[in-house]
Amino acid sequence: MPKPIEVTLPSDREVRVVRSFNAPRQLVWDAHTKPALIQKWMLGPPGWSMPVCEMDVREGGAYRWRWRSDEDGKEFGFFGEFKHVNAPAKLVHAEHYDPADVGGAMDASEPAIITSEFVEANGVTTLTVTMMFASKEIRNGAVSTGMTDGMEMGYARLDEMFKGEAA
Repeated sequence: MPKPIEVTLPSDREVRVVRSFNAPRQLVWDAHTKPALIQKWMLGPPGWSMPVCEMDVREGGAYRWRWRSDEDGKEFGFFGEFKHVNAPAKLVHAEHYDPADVGGAMDASEPAIITSEFVEANGVTTLTVTMMFASKEIRNGAVSTGMTDGMEMGYARLDEMFKGEAA
């Protein structure tokens, strides 16, 4: 059984999340780069859907993600571009927050730089996500949203998807 995410703050502007999956690296990569798969697991707490998941996974390619609350229809999202793509090992993207009608404390003026690294050993893939924010205040604002709790909820869904793949 994979351990829950480990969250550390390596510097004033960074959040690092490490999570292992009982799945080959290519499957974990696909789950992070194929919109039809992302829309099944990257949902955070129950009661949210992801009606928009557009991704052009190549250097310079754009993406747009948008979530909607089932309860009140409010939406928020992220958008940006891919800076580095080395399948299935490393993905770097710039991420702008789109508060839409949910709002929130995250400053969207400067993007966060998100680096995702995928390393496989003995059929277990370890994902390391490093988020570099423009300032300590923006980082703290992002952390205060419960972002890493939502990430773990999504990763638990991903574990279930991978169990289904193995069956």
